Order: sequence, then structure tokens, then C-alpha cells
Amino acid sequence: MSEAESAGAEQSGGLDIRGVLAALPHRYPLLLVDRVVSMVPKTSIHAVKAVSMNEQFFQGHFPGRPIMPGVLIVEAMAQAAGILAVESLGLAGTGKLVYFMTIEGAKFRAPVEPGHLLDLHVEFTQLRGSVCKFSGKASIDGKLCAETNCVAMIADPPKD
Repeated sequence: MSEAESAGAEQSGGLDIRGVLAALPHRYPLLLVDRVVSMVPKTSIHAVKAVSMNEQFFQGHFPGRPIMPGVLIVEAMAQAAGILAVESLGLAGTGKLVYFMTIEGAKFRAPVEPGHLLDLHVEFTQLRGSVCKFSGKASIDGKLCAETNCVAMIADPPKD
């Protein structure tokens, strides 16, 4: 986003864990966003995941050298994208869900370990009807750890 776009965009405040839980259906142990630092509706979001040694996946990935699985880093970016979509489109409380359709160009640059604060930066690249495209980057202290592009669909939850 250019400086001109940024200056004209309305930035909303962040969300604490209660706001995150209101926007996403995910719960422990698969909730991978702890807080939203900032959001520009219909444009971008900066969220964070505090990576703790207590995460279940560290028991097996890898004993003696715990590293957050890449697929879960991508999932964290997708959850941030889901929050951006739900909040941007006013869908909180409607029961609508944001479903992954594609993941493209996922690249992993550096390991994510316990004790890291994972910054999740996601931008809308396209918003058409119920289909959204996003570009995401995950970093630690400004160092890029992972990036991906994804497409998601907003839909009703499955019927019982």
C-alpha cells in the first residue's frame, strides 16, 4: 500500500483476544492469533502469535529442537486474513466462515521457535463478492520467516 493510500485509509484499533475469538471460530489448540495490533479495513492487518513452548505441536516437532511447523505458520497467516475479511465485511456474529481455497507460493525462510513473537502481516490483493485473495508475510523482529498468497471463500457453515 502506498503512503497516499495509507494516509487516506481509515485504520482501526487492534483487537485483544476477546475480539479475536469473536471474529474467528477457532479455539485452542488451533487458534493461532493472539492479538490484532492494527487493521485497515478492506486493506491490511497486523496480528501477532506469541509462540510458547507449551504449544502441543512442539512435543513432536521436533523433540530437542522445537520448530513451529510451516503449515501452522501458513494457518496463522490465514487466520489473520480471516479476521481481516470478517471485520472488513461486517460479518462478525453472522455465522459466516472463511474457507481456504488455495495456497500459492508458500516460502519458508527462517525457523520459528518457542519464545518468538510472530508478526503476521496480511493484505487484501483482491476482494470480489465472496472470494478474497490475500498476500501474507510472517516475521520475527523484522526478519522474514514465511510468506504466501492464498484465496479464501466466505460461506455459510456446513449444515448438520
